[in-house]
Amino acid sequence: MHEEMHSAKISLPRFIGVLVANFVISITEVVGGILSNSLALISDALHNFSDVAAVGLSFFAEKIGNRPQDSKRTYGYKRAEILAAFINSTVLIVISILLIVETFKRFIKPEKIDPQLMIFVGIIGLVANLLSVLLLRRGSSESLNVRSSFLHLLGDTLSSVVVVLGALSIKFFNLVWIDPAITVLTCIYIIWESFKIVRKTVSILMQSAAEIDYEEMKKDIEALDMVKNIHHVHTWLGNENTIYFEAHIEVNDMKLSEVCNIATKIENLLKSKYGIEHTTLQFETQRCSKKDFFIKEEI
Repeated sequence: MHEEMHSAKISLPRFIGVLVANFVISITEVVGGILSNSLALISDALHNFSDVAAVGLSFFAEKIGNRPQDSKRTYGYKRAEILAAFINSTVLIVISILLIVETFKRFIKPEKIDPQLMIFVGIIGLVANLLSVLLLRRGSSESLNVRSSFLHLLGDTLSSVVVVLGALSIKFFNLVWIDPAITVLTCIYIIWESFKIVRKTVSILMQSAAEIDYEEMKKDIEALDMVKNIHHVHTWLGNENTIYFEAHIEVNDMKLSEVCNIATKIENLLKSKYGIEHTTLQFETQRCSKKDFFIKEEI
């Protein structure tokens, strides 16, 4: 999976094209929403801006996150993407809530909307979204990362279609309630997707344990020759894909060279079966009085 996520066939100019197109959409829809008095356009701009941030984060993470470890950041800079995602998603949730509050005011007291301008801006957004989808389509089947961005942009395209249809309904049938209705639905979607990101990033920042079959892991490691038991296990995520692992391994009395061989076997097992590449093992013989797999540390 790790190789697949880094094997994207999308060139840098294509990604920049997607960023520019979505940034233009966002600015155009914000201005158009203000001038036409349409909250639907503003909420759609927010939706597009979330994708600008998402695509931009991949570049930000690659540039910052791949910096080598130093004396100040011994684990490196992998969490730069996590921090940026947390901030971006939190801001989107706050803005969406404010838009929903404003929308309910519109339901109570409808305001006049310029459907002509709303249609014009909505079509610009639709065309730019379609262009972005075409730019990412080639690599969407070869990379999970690119496919995720591709699906988000496809959702933006459908959102733009809804905005245009809503504007047409206002123009020809004077259904002004459609504008706040589209706004609420878009904001609820943004809040839902952003909340999932916030929950995931908070989990990583709080060093929550990786989702692994620990019972199976315990059986696998203790089945190795000369290994008596594994205990005091800790796992945590450096970022969404990097798992760190540390544990105490009790073995029989043996030479240091034999311990190194066992360490290699355990590291290979953890990497091949559980996707763990950063492993720290502490070997011992009858040292720890408590040999629970997980142990509550005393503060």
